[in-house]
Amino acid sequence: QVQLVESGGGLVQAGGSLRLSCAASGRTFSSSAMGWFRQAPGKLREFIAAISWNGDSAYYADSVKGRCTISRDNAKNTVFLQMISLRPEDTAVYYCAAATVGDYPASTDFDSWGQGTQVTVSS
Repeated sequence: QVQLVESGGGLVQAGGSLRLSCAASGRTFSSSAMGWFRQAPGKLREFIAAISWNGDSAYYADSVKGRCTISRDNAKNTVFLQMISLRPEDTAVYYCAAATVGDYPASTDFDSWGQGTQVTVSS
């Protein structure tokens, strides 16, 4: 498995931006697709974005498309999620996850999870 530690969450006003980071160690990070998920209180965990092992392909949920950008730096074993135009409904705990495949990850392919970082967007 991969050990993952998220950072960069916080409190931001609506319309603001945040950049989340996820530092990875363990299983070869550079061969794994990576993803971001979020879970709001009382709701199921939701897929946000994923990126292929080499960064060539990225996938986004409709709810964040155009407002989020996922990227990775394999030299630093880190994946990022840049979020802009944040809305109160983006408030959630954001989780980083590593997949057992290098690309086209399904939700069931993610087997390693971080502890999450809280993002709160005030109106």
